[in-house]
Amino acid sequence: MTSHDELRLLPWSGPDGKPCFLSTDDGDSRLSRLADTLETAHLASATELLDDAARILGHPHPAPRDLRPLALALTTALRQVLRVAESRGHRLPPPPDTPA
Repeated sequence: MTSHDELRLLPWSGPDGKPCFLSTDDGDSRLSRLADTLETAHLASATELLDDAARILGHPHPAPRDLRPLALALTTALRQVLRVAESRGHRLPPPPDTPA
């Protein structure tokens, strides 16, 4: 686990599927802004997908042909949202010392 002031986990993987990291002290760099934009898009997409899932699953008998693509899309969205959460969690300042 990296500290909040070290490497930023980016919201995409390298060609080999391994995580990509950014080392910068400029949170407004071009690559940082691109990562922020993609994280925002991932979160918005997950929100829309959740609405779609609620609609599909709200039917008494959802069509089986709709369930597999929904499950795949939800899996992808959850993976992306967890990556955003991990990246943002690493960038939070450390908690203040708690008194003993």
